[in-house]
Amino acid sequence: MQTFVTDKLGVKPANLRTREHDEVERSFYSQRTVDLEYHYPFGFAELWGLAYRSDYDLSQHAKFSGQDLSYLDPTNNQKIVPHVIEPAVGIDRLVLMVLCDAYHEDKEHNRIVLKLKPALAPYTVAVFPLLKNNPELVNQAKAVYESLQSKFRVAWDDRGNIGKRYYYQDEMGTPFCITIDHQTLEDQTVTLRDRDTAVQTRLPISSLSAQLEKAL
Repeated sequence: MQTFVTDKLGVKPANLRTREHDEVERSFYSQRTVDLEYHYPFGFAELWGLAYRSDYDLSQHAKFSGQDLSYLDPTNNQKIVPHVIEPAVGIDRLVLMVLCDAYHEDKEHNRIVLKLKPALAPYTVAVFPLLKNNPELVNQAKAVYESLQSKFRVAWDDRGNIGKRYYYQDEMGTPFCITIDHQTLEDQTVTLRDRDTAVQTRLPISSLSAQLEKAL
C-alpha cells in the first residue's frame, strides 16, 4: 500500500505512517489490523486500512450454510480453509491526500503550484501562442498543439497575458507549458517551461516530443 501511494501517487513518505489497532479497537473478526495514515492539514487520519480476517469469513459461511468451503491442496490432499486479507480504502480520502500533498505555495514567484505526478495531472503539457491576435503565431501554435495530441494530454490556452496563463496551468498541475513567440517564426524554436521550477528552456520544435517523453 505504502509503495503504491509513494511511487504511483507521488506522496511524500514523510507524510505517511502506519498504526496498528490494539485489542480494544480491533474488530472482532480481525486477528490484526494496520492502518496507513496520512498527515492531512487537520492531523493524521486513516487513509487505508488492512485487516487480517484469518479464516473467519469462510468458516462462518460454512457453518451456517452447511457447505464445505475449504480448498483441497492437490500436492498433499490436505483441506485448507482460505484466510482473507481485507484492504479498505475510499477514493475521496485518496484524492484529498493527493491534492494536499501536491499543493505548494511558491513565495518567490507569488504563485500556487499543484505538484502532481504527470500521470495524475489533467494535462501533461499546455500550448500557448504569445499573442492570440497574431495569425502567424496562432497557426504555428496550433500546429504544435496538434502534433503533440497523439502522445500527450494537451491543453490550449490563448486567454490573457502569458504570465497569467502560466500561473493558471501551475494551479491545475500541468507539468510543462510551451510558448510560441516571434522567435519561433524565425528559427522554429519554442520556450518550454517547467511547472515546479518555472525555468524556461529554448529548444527546437522537432525535439519537443522526445524531450517531453524523457521528462515525463
